[in-house]
Amino acid sequence: MRKFFKVTGIVFAVVLLLIAAGYIYIMYQYPKVPPAPDMKISATPQMLERGKYLANTFASCMDCHSGRDWSKFGGPLLPGTEGKGGEDFGETAGYIPARNITPDMETGMGSWTDGEIFRAITMGVDKNGEPLGPMMPYMYYRNMDEEDVKSIIAYIRTLSPIKNEVKPHSFNFPVNLIFRTIPTTPDFRKFPDQNNKTAIGEYYSGGCMACHSPMDKGEFIKDKMFAGGVEFPAPKGGTVRSANISPDKETGIGSWTKEQFIQRFKSFKNPDTYNITVNQNEFNTVMPWTFYAEANDDDLGAVYDFLMTQKPVSNKVEKYSLPDKYSAR
Repeated sequence: MRKFFKVTGIVFAVVLLLIAAGYIYIMYQYPKVPPAPDMKISATPQMLERGKYLANTFASCMDCHSGRDWSKFGGPLLPGTEGKGGEDFGETAGYIPARNITPDMETGMGSWTDGEIFRAITMGVDKNGEPLGPMMPYMYYRNMDEEDVKSIIAYIRTLSPIKNEVKPHSFNFPVNLIFRTIPTTPDFRKFPDQNNKTAIGEYYSGGCMACHSPMDKGEFIKDKMFAGGVEFPAPKGGTVRSANISPDKETGIGSWTKEQFIQRFKSFKNPDTYNITVNQNEFNTVMPWTFYAEANDDDLGAVYDFLMTQKPVSNKVEKYSLPDKYSAR
């Protein structure tokens, strides 16, 4: 019996040693990305215009890194908060706030080089070489046109500096290890030919995929692409879920026309659409409608064209549920 316990103890010690070695290896060897490039972006008016368009629409920079008025339907932008950061996107993964991306020298990105910002956007690693949470969709940005990324950086540099200290992120175990292994080198792609509307729609649909496609263990579930049902904490309490935007005719958007799809976004340019008070424990959408409303009709139509090429997935989504303490009533 003593021999059994002795052998068991040795095996247990070896297992602990291997686990510790693995932990130390991942913590010190990852993320495996190259140093920030030596880069100085010379902004042109065209770059600034392009960067502003992307950052405020399909790249989702401003809706994630700015303040939103959650007392109103759709959470429109709070003027004067552009880029200040602070909203926590961690949920069960830990505390993962959006950074202050304004040019403030102390609390923002004023002290970052263009190359350091470029690496953060396209490789998911911050100024100090630490990994970002994949809530920052660098896995999408890594496939953008390199010139588009530079245009976004040029535009960010023009934001008004806002002094807003955002505490460093804190990942829970074991995602702290998983997140270290995700960053990788970019695989840039040229912006599609202007005549290839479906390819343009695919290019712009990274944000759609991130929020409307269920994942399992950090990977998209192939049979549920764009099927919706991804859960988010509702701004006024409860749980809100992304819609099914696959071309399924009954539970998705398969019965929508392109005009209806575009108008759904454009309706949020009208203050009457979003200037609706939302009270505690009432439904509010986290979909940044007022931001995407600024996209042009051709690009929104291209996204529709791309979505219509995807596999229809039957998935009826319950958009909102009350907090547990209210749901039983």
